[in-house]
Amino acid sequence: MSIAVSATEHDQRISLPPIEPSSDTSLEEAILERRSVRKFSRQSLALEDIGQLLWAAQGITHKDGYRSAPSAGALYPIEMYVVAGAVDGLSPGVYHYQPGKHELTLVTGGDQRKSLASACWFQLWVRRAPAVLVIAGVYERTAKKYGGRSERYVHIEVGSVAQNIYLQATSRGLGTVIVGAFRDDKIKAVLELPADHEPLTIMPVGRPLTR
Repeated sequence: MSIAVSATEHDQRISLPPIEPSSDTSLEEAILERRSVRKFSRQSLALEDIGQLLWAAQGITHKDGYRSAPSAGALYPIEMYVVAGAVDGLSPGVYHYQPGKHELTLVTGGDQRKSLASACWFQLWVRRAPAVLVIAGVYERTAKKYGGRSERYVHIEVGSVAQNIYLQATSRGLGTVIVGAFRDDKIKAVLELPADHEPLTIMPVGRPLTR
């Protein structure tokens, strides 16, 4: 088992494992098998799982900085956060994904899943998942070019990011579900989001519970 790394020991930065460019699951199989999962086993996730999911969501896929999900005008208004509770190699806490270096920066330490679930109207799968991905958006980045249409463009991008996460999770034997019911103000407080980062979608991730 990996030893949890304290972010404060490494200038609050955690390098993620290199991405895996292929798997034993075809795209067609992942689409066929994709389901929303709300019941998770107690098994922890690996740091490799977190890194691969974040890369699928917003990872760099081209030398010119293009990312894994399409973005209107290549303006990339999406910001990814991880609420880690049971991830081998990662201390519990809230982390912000940095696509350029494929690394995490610590926002705040401690297991915040209970507080996050409370902000999601007590949806227990948010509390019980070993990790939760939060997709936030910065509308101003897109509005500078697209004005009044920027909000819909950001929301289109969120859908692309979420589907990438769904399919990547499926290919790794993981499960997730989109959560849209939450108190924006409380999510911002739990994650200590900057003022211009709006929480848009929450996706708890874990290994599906089988009986």
